[in-house]
Amino acid sequence: MKLSVIGCGYLGAVHAAAMASIGHEVVGIDVDERKIDALSSGEAPFFEPGLPEILSAGIASGNLRFTTDIAEAKGARVHFIGVGTPQQRDGDAADLTYVDAAVDALLPHLTSGDIVAGKSTVPVGTAAQLALRVEATGATLVWNPEFLREGWAVQDTIDPDRLVVGVSDASTGSAAGRSGGVSRPSTGLGSAGGSSAADAADVLREVYHPAVTKGTPFIVTDLATAELVKVAANAFLATKISFINAMSEIAEVTGADVTQLADAIGHDARIGRRFLGAGIGFGGGCLPKDIRAFSARAEELGRSESVSFLREVDAINLRRRERAVHLVVDAFEGNVVGKNITLLGAAFKPHSDDIRDSPALDVAVRLKGLGAEVTVTDPEALENARRQHPQLNYVDDRDEALRGADAVIVVTEWDEYRRELSPEHAASLTAGTIVVDGRNCLDAAAWREAGWTYYGMGRP
Repeated sequence: MKLSVIGCGYLGAVHAAAMASIGHEVVGIDVDERKIDALSSGEAPFFEPGLPEILSAGIASGNLRFTTDIAEAKGARVHFIGVGTPQQRDGDAADLTYVDAAVDALLPHLTSGDIVAGKSTVPVGTAAQLALRVEATGATLVWNPEFLREGWAVQDTIDPDRLVVGVSDASTGSAAGRSGGVSRPSTGLGSAGGSSAADAADVLREVYHPAVTKGTPFIVTDLATAELVKVAANAFLATKISFINAMSEIAEVTGADVTQLADAIGHDARIGRRFLGAGIGFGGGCLPKDIRAFSARAEELGRSESVSFLREVDAINLRRRERAVHLVVDAFEGNVVGKNITLLGAAFKPHSDDIRDSPALDVAVRLKGLGAEVTVTDPEALENARRQHPQLNYVDDRDEALRGADAVIVVTEWDEYRRELSPEHAASLTAGTIVVDGRNCLDAAAWREAGWTYYGMGRP
């Protein structure tokens, strides 16, 4: 099938390359000429494991190409909208400028029978408004939210844990794909001669044929539900992370160990252990801005009380960054001026070079503001960090970054910090032996036995 992908940032570039890798003919479109030039040469403009390989393979096979000319979308059966929806500069709501611009640019090139599939994370109600404009051309709008994890985005696109397609028809249902990949909702939505929305859902089944054939749940909903699925999932995940960090705050004043606490409650099948890792909290380009935008949208809908807890989720998350800074300051008896402090990590999570709302860099900047000499190292994110925070000192090599440090803070749990760095080796390089484990990812006993003064988050 011929597909177009409008917007070739993180979401769009991965989606375009992944769709080409399963056999579709894909054109990726973006207004950024430098980005398009890089992608056209097989160069990923950001770090994502597995992306360079499928990007190069797609271009070499002829299944994948990139352009700045929106007119080249004409003739595609499905047009995916994958542009960003950042937080507004003057508020918490999502900025839909790029979504509106993408749809406006695409409209003149749509023909009857085309399908526009939104993938961007938008406030609930957005799709219904866009549908009026799209359907005036004879095309059909569906909403197909993404559930990518940075660091595993290629896998999550090719082999997702579920597929959600929102359509404008009121009668919807869900089904798991079986052999042949064309399973229909139990309500009969996709019966022969059915609505264009039903046909559109079947086309999306065909787009994702390998996953549907495998049995991946394929859930057909109304537009509003599809929009809510994404933000609700992010809100739940953020709440779970902030819950254990709230318990971390209690543990710190009672002498309890939040890691053991998480292990114990994680055995409860109703709770589960995943994402109960206390630390300096979440960041990135999705969770923080999405929960804020969700709260803003709920307020617009007159239901701010329904998600008022998300304000506290956000506040808890930000407090943990402050706590990491306080641990360092307390370790030096209240004064870090002139102290050489090395931060292991800059990206908001491992397996990524994304520094958007990075807790690691937030901690680094706060310590710099208190007078410390701050050195940052990271396997992938230093170039991005250097552009945003040039006042910090950046060192590519981990061991060189550790050399002469008075204190070390682990702020991004890359394997080369949590598994491959022994406390004995670290002590042979540093000037001091203070370590703050901002991700509770180190073996506290091993570091203490090696002579380190170990501070964890919510750990005695």
